[in-house]
Formats: sequence, structure tokens, C-alpha cells
Amino acid sequence: MHSPASAPPGPPAQTTSRPGAVVATLAFAGTVAAVMQTLVTPLLPELPEILNTSVSNSTWVITATLLVAGVAIPITGRLGDQIGKRRVLLALTVPLAAGSVICALSSSLLPMIIGRGLQGLGMGMVPLGIALLRDVVPREKLSSSIALVSASMGIGGGIGLPVAAAVAEFASWRVLFWGSAVLAVTIAILVWSLIPDVAPAAPGGRFDLLGAIGLSVGLVCLLLSVSKGADWGWTSGATLGLGAVAIVALVAWAAWELRTREPLVDLRTTARPRVLTTNVASIFVGVAMYASMLVIPQIMQLPTETGYGLGQSMLATGLWMLPGGLMMMIVSPFGGKLTDARGPKFTLMCGAAVITAGYACSLLLLGSAWGLMVSLMVINSGVGLAYGAMPALIMSSVPVAETAAANGFNTLMRSLGTSFGAAAIGAVLGQMTIVFAGSAMPSENGFEVAMMIGGAMALVALMVAVLIPKRGGEDSTGDATTRTAHTAREKVEA
Repeated sequence: MHSPASAPPGPPAQTTSRPGAVVATLAFAGTVAAVMQTLVTPLLPELPEILNTSVSNSTWVITATLLVAGVAIPITGRLGDQIGKRRVLLALTVPLAAGSVICALSSSLLPMIIGRGLQGLGMGMVPLGIALLRDVVPREKLSSSIALVSASMGIGGGIGLPVAAAVAEFASWRVLFWGSAVLAVTIAILVWSLIPDVAPAAPGGRFDLLGAIGLSVGLVCLLLSVSKGADWGWTSGATLGLGAVAIVALVAWAAWELRTREPLVDLRTTARPRVLTTNVASIFVGVAMYASMLVIPQIMQLPTETGYGLGQSMLATGLWMLPGGLMMMIVSPFGGKLTDARGPKFTLMCGAAVITAGYACSLLLLGSAWGLMVSLMVINSGVGLAYGAMPALIMSSVPVAETAAANGFNTLMRSLGTSFGAAAIGAVLGQMTIVFAGSAMPSENGFEVAMMIGGAMALVALMVAVLIPKRGGEDSTGDATTRTAHTAREKVEA
């Protein structure tokens, strides 16, 4: 069993001569992977007709991507530690491209679900890219690079909606998926050409297949019960049964991980206070981020006759939300500098505080598109700060041999947060409704309560971040992230 004190330092880091190209490639890969999550959102009203299926069945096109991504993230992270991060990154571009082609050629539900599931595998690129930075980026550029690549999850979600809406409105929906295939091939070429082939951090280890199966079963059942609970009924046999299976599977998985010599996720490392509190904060930040992403598009598009809807088209809504996505990209470098100066804990606290302030502003600005755009820009600025700080906290606290796996687990916590957020906000909006033109739709009070929940979750994330302990030897003005990340390199250079 690895531990930070006894784990081997892993291979020496190999600084690349083109760090800017490496960071840009990994950020691009993460952004494209995240875009896959929102790619079909503009198509949702048309999917039943496109695929000749029911409205309920068509939602599996989104659910499939969510499920596969949740399972793939921790597994691909561990594989990256064992067989090489670059190799796994290249491998993930294959299902991403193949899934895109399958979706582009689909005219029925089953092949579309298969293709979307394959696209979900691409989310494994995000933690792999973050972990790879620890191996190849110079010390002085590490914090800002981590911040940018980590924020690519939010950036992809923010810019994916307007781009997908524009393509869907002015071209065939199939162009979305053909374009995705081209992007996947482009990523493969860039990774092959620009990313150095670093030796695996934990070579020769045995892959924990039983642990992977157990985690997959638990996550699939948990995510299904959370994402489909509103459709099936929260007290239905299917929802409760899946929830029960998830609990049993995850408990059994945890017991196995604590017994096996080479676990998929080292739970003893994960249970260390600094790692544990960071992962808990990640869940609440995920909930806080998704609340705005679920509420603002609906307010934008509801008819003005409701008295609070803004009557925007899907394309206009995406364009109003685009600056929010771009803010994550703009803020990330500043977050890196803040981490270098004060440490990632301080950056995470600042991010959570900014998100809270953004939601406070939103309650005063719900009545206009400009107000919602400004609120989202503030919220996403905080998300950019927080998302950049989390992997820096994780990597300063785990052995080199577990970098990708630990980042994968942290990314999973963020994803679970967004799933729980979607379920909670969806339940609130489903209960607080009005009847308009013969149909039930969320009320203005429902939207206000949803935004309050988002702000409350950000405030909880702030309080959890305050509890994150310092590492041994860390001073009051900085963090040991960079020093820990480059210990192996310094030994070689010495």
C-alpha cells in the first residue's frame, strides 16, 4: 500500500522545451471532452423525432455520457499511472472519435446511446492532463498550467452550449458529431506530436480489475438513481433499489480497496485530512456550479408573458452565457499566480467566496439578460479559481505514483457534485411551478430558491476549505505544491 511517506518517488520529471504547446494541447483536450457533455443540449426538443423515440427515452442520450464518464475518470487515471499518461490520452481519442462517427450516422436510439457512451470516455482526459503537468511543466509555470487545464471542464461546458446551438440552428445536427470526430483526431495528432512520452509513475503494477468492476457498479447505480430519480419517482422501486445496490457495491468496493495491495484508489491516501476535505469541498463546488447552469438557460428562454421569462432563443441564450465560460479561461492564470503567492487553499477559499457573491448578485439581477450574464461571469470566475486550486491541493498531498488516480478521484467528486446538483435543483423546480398556457413550468420563486441553494452550497464549500489543513513545512504565505511536484526533478538536477 502506498503512502506519501514511503512511496517511491517515481520517474524523474522530464521538462519539455515547449511547455506552452503542452499546456495548450492538454487544455484543448479537456475542453473538447467537456463540450461532449453539453453537445446535445440544443437538440433535446428534437431528439424524440430525430431518433423516433419517446421524450423519456431520449434523455438516455445525455445519461449515457454521464454514466460512462463517471466510471472512466478514476479507471483511466490509474491506468495513466501504470502504463503512461500519454499512452492513455492517445487511447481515449479512439472511442471519442468512434463515438462521434457513430452518433453522426445514427437514426435510432440504440446506436446514439452507444456513440454517446463512447464520447463519455473522453472525460478521462482531464485528470490525466492535470497529472501529466506535474511531470513535464517547469516549476514556475506549474500552478497556472494546472489552473487552466483543470478549468477546462467548466470552460468546455460554458462555450459548448452556444457553439452547439449555433451549429444546430444553421446546419444539420449531424455536423455537431462530425465536427466532434474531427476534434478528436486533432487531439490525437497534437498529443502524438507535442506531448513528451514520460515513463509511468507506477510501472509494472497489477491493475485492480475487481476494484474497477466494483466501483463501476456502484457509480452506475448511484448516478442512475440520482439522474433518473425525478423521472421514475424518488420513492419508486427502481430508484430506491438502485440506491441500495449502490450503497452495498460501494461499501464492498471500499472494503476490497483497503485489503488489496495495489488498489485502484488508495483510500488511505484519500482519507488523509488534506485530501479528504479537498474532495468534500469539490462536491459542494460542483453543486454550486451546476445550479446556475440549470437555472439561467431556463429563465432566458421562458416566454416574457410569464412575467419573469426573457424570451430568448437557444442561440441567443448560449451567446448571453458565453462570457461566463470565457471568464474561467481569463481567470485561470490569475488563480495560478494566487496559488504561487498564497497557496491553493487560499485560492480555493477565494473561489468559493466569489461564487457565493455571484449568487447573491443573481438574486438582484434575475430580471434581465444583462444581469444574468454578469452574475454568471462572477460565478464562473469563482469556479475557475476553485477548479484550478483543487488539483494543486491534491497533488501536493499524494505520492507521485498516485497522481493521475488521485486527480481522477477528485474529478469524479466534482462530477458527482454536478449530478447531485442537477437532481436537487431539478426537484426544487419540479415542485415550485406555475401553470402557463396549459403547461406546468418553474415559478419565479422556484428559480430564486434554486439560486439560493447554489449560493448556500458555495458557502458550505468555503467553510470546508477553511478546514483544509496545511502540509508539514508549509509557511503562511505559500504552499508546497510546486516543491512536492518537482522533488524528483530536483534530485536529478542536483
